[in-house]
Amino acid sequence: MTDPKANKDDQTPIDPQKDNKGKQAPTPPPKSRGAFGFIVVMLMVFMLAMFLTSAQQGREITFQEFSQYYEAKKVKLDSVVLTDTALNAQLIDSEGQEGKSTSVRVPITAVSREVIADKVYELTNNRVKEKPTSGFILFLYSIGPILLILLLIWFLLSRSMRGAAGGGGMLGSFGKSKHRAMTKEMTGVTFKDVAGIEEAKHEVAEIIEFLKTPKKFTKLGGRIPRGVLLAGQPGCGKTLLAKAIAGEADVPFFSISGSDFVEMFVGVGASRVRDLFKQAKESAPCIIFLDEIDAVGRRRGGGFTTGGHDEREQTLNAILVEMDGFESGDGVIVIAATNRPDVLDPALIRPGRFDRQISVPLPDVKGRLEILKVHAKKVKLGPNVDLSKLARGTPMFSGADLAAIINEAAIGATMQNKDFIEHEDLEEARDKVKFGRAKKSRVREKDENKLVAYHEAGHAVLQALLKDADPLHKVTIIPRGASGGATFSLPEKDRMGYSLKWLKATMRVICGGRIAEAKAMDDVSSGASSDIQQVTNLARAMILEWGMSPRLGFVNYAGQDDASGYIPDKDYSDETARIIDEETKRLVDEAYSHAESMLTDNWDKVEAVAEALLKYENLSADEVHSIMRGEPIGRSTVAELLAAEPPAPTSTNGNDSGSKKSESTDTDTPPDTLPSPA
Repeated sequence: MTDPKANKDDQTPIDPQKDNKGKQAPTPPPKSRGAFGFIVVMLMVFMLAMFLTSAQQGREITFQEFSQYYEAKKVKLDSVVLTDTALNAQLIDSEGQEGKSTSVRVPITAVSREVIADKVYELTNNRVKEKPTSGFILFLYSIGPILLILLLIWFLLSRSMRGAAGGGGMLGSFGKSKHRAMTKEMTGVTFKDVAGIEEAKHEVAEIIEFLKTPKKFTKLGGRIPRGVLLAGQPGCGKTLLAKAIAGEADVPFFSISGSDFVEMFVGVGASRVRDLFKQAKESAPCIIFLDEIDAVGRRRGGGFTTGGHDEREQTLNAILVEMDGFESGDGVIVIAATNRPDVLDPALIRPGRFDRQISVPLPDVKGRLEILKVHAKKVKLGPNVDLSKLARGTPMFSGADLAAIINEAAIGATMQNKDFIEHEDLEEARDKVKFGRAKKSRVREKDENKLVAYHEAGHAVLQALLKDADPLHKVTIIPRGASGGATFSLPEKDRMGYSLKWLKATMRVICGGRIAEAKAMDDVSSGASSDIQQVTNLARAMILEWGMSPRLGFVNYAGQDDASGYIPDKDYSDETARIIDEETKRLVDEAYSHAESMLTDNWDKVEAVAEALLKYENLSADEVHSIMRGEPIGRSTVAELLAAEPPAPTSTNGNDSGSKKSESTDTDTPPDTLPSPA
């Protein structure tokens, strides 16, 4: 595209005051202001005329006063003028000085005109001049000001609309596309900044190569794809990939969101679509990026619409027509992004419009490591940072989540006045992003602290004993988010699906918390509400969606989630619903019974882990395994570290610092009241 500023700078400035020969040229006449200036001048002239006319009308008197003035010879001869609305005359201010006079007028109505006219003729002996008022003047006096005001308002409105639309009609700027033209320099993002989605990058790279060298593909008869649809969960990098396309392709890049097409006026969305594609064709070859296209591209005829002519469907129809109207040589590619490809209209995603549907999935272990490396280049990492371990410990994390981990770790290290980010900062940032901030300052009662410790010990022991469950990573009783404690697992590999053995082992681990706290405290609490919800959801998913119930078989009973929205209505009988409830309870009861028997057989290990949690607050997987084997942990508690410090000198005011030291080393004090080891 041509840069108007560059062309302006290249031209030699021309002095308008000189002609081609360098002589002084006459000053050109000023440009006319057009209709607006004419209306303003006419309004001023009319108001001035009204002012002068009213000023010349003189002082208003009655007819009796006029008669007295005339009989006293104080009225100038030949100055009496009779009109349709008044009787005008001029008075002599002083006797014998006719040069000085004062205007007077007697108002006349349509009813009293004939009577006053007869009296005036009789009084002045027919020395009266009649001057009928013009009909146009009467019209101006009656409705002229109103017409001028309306004309001025209409002109101002039409002028503002034309200015806003740039000559685009009465809709003004509403019909203009709100896209943003982006270039390589504006985005600052290239394919080097995109990691974890190699397959998507390769497919998009083909399109960029086609835009750069189209003859390389057309010589074999191939044609450029009309459109590319990027589909994936939120935070997987769809918009980032589009920015990278703008950074890699040396062509104009038009970016717009699906919600920008729809406004309060009907037909604006379709008008903006036409304007966008018109500008794109003029700048071809180029790329159009439609973000969140499901805002206007949903399936037509859904139950949530009012018919076939609503604003959203008109916008969608305009997009379909514009994409299908391309010619093979236009060189315009449409790239759209959405996280709900299942709700899009079939006519939109057919070959010929969106020829390719590129899946942008959640990154695997390798992809997460590459993403972490990309974001780690912007921060300072310490020597003990292990990004591969962090990548293994972040399953099902999106690229946005991983970027948030690096950013939160940098913020946490900065708040602690560190010179670089340590691995502990990354672990804390991961837990904060997934579960929330740790509440280290919260003080709990002794019994509540014990309940939480046994609850988390029940989870941790079963996590360590069950081979089919994910390996244990760490366990803590420090409150985080809405939970009083947490047990973290570390999957050895990415899980694309869920096996029956893993599901059963996970359900047993979930049940371990309630079982341990009930056995230790001889009571139960509401702290297991999240565990109950998780195990119930797993059991129902196994039955309704995954066909893991022998009684119900290989049948799906879950609700439908289609383009019209989620339909939770069941399409099975009441007898089947009763069997579903029975099977759900059977799976949960089996998991609870098996977990209870395992914890009973290994209760000494549960007690040892719980006591260690009360003492240390945080335990790693290696420490939990050491405790279960009966081996001591080779680290000191905060109380022991404080006790090993030299005693502080006795203060002069007689306070006993030694008694405070002994209080801080009391093992019965809740650990949350002590400073955190971090």
